[in-house]
Amino acid sequence: MKKINAVYVSLAALVVAVAALVMCIICCTCKQSGNVEEVLKAKPELIIEAMQAYDIKQREEAMKKVEENLKANAEELNNRAGDGIIANPEGKLVLVEFFDFSCGYCHKIYPALKEIAAKNPDVKIVAKPMAFLSPVSKYAAQAALAAGEQGKFAEVYTALFETEGRLTEAKVDEALANVGLDVAKAKEDMKSAKVQETMNAVSELAGKIQVGGVPTLVFNNKILQTLDASVIQEAIDAAK
Repeated sequence: MKKINAVYVSLAALVVAVAALVMCIICCTCKQSGNVEEVLKAKPELIIEAMQAYDIKQREEAMKKVEENLKANAEELNNRAGDGIIANPEGKLVLVEFFDFSCGYCHKIYPALKEIAAKNPDVKIVAKPMAFLSPVSKYAAQAALAAGEQGKFAEVYTALFETEGRLTEAKVDEALANVGLDVAKAKEDMKSAKVQETMNAVSELAGKIQVGGVPTLVFNNKILQTLDASVIQEAIDAAK
């Protein structure tokens, strides 16, 4: 019931805002005052124009807020101790990926990130695992972060994204063994406070900067919603 009431309140606010915008347009476009109803009958397109203008304004304000949040959380975003680094740890520019090991689109962007890493040794790529798409997501994320304690986050990240078929805990365990980890220690570290703290920090940061889904890329305090390596490369070239 509360959700329904909230929807009604939001719709009412939208109607009021659009009405106010229409009145503004009428005042600006009409040389003399007149009956609003008559003006709208003569120019019904004003309603569409007002709604479009309102939508653009809302999008611009939302984007501005996101960019402000990105700048305010830049250190946490780019340089948090405990985060996974999959390429070029000494790079001066930083590309951040929010991802889920169970995400199909994250698997699609994986080759693009490999390409970007190979072409741009001055770009550090930070991978922040999230865990909400399937039960195995958390297990895989914990495993990768635990591997980071042995200096092998990137190797496990690669192994899991190159695993064929649906990811399972058994396949995660196999990946840990195949990259030469001390599996027993990794299993202990998966349950550690440090790994859980990193998981929580990623989730909290995603909320702060309004990550709406995965994969989400952040570069130079801007969100890049793309799976295309060329789009990422254009952003990098523009920043250099």
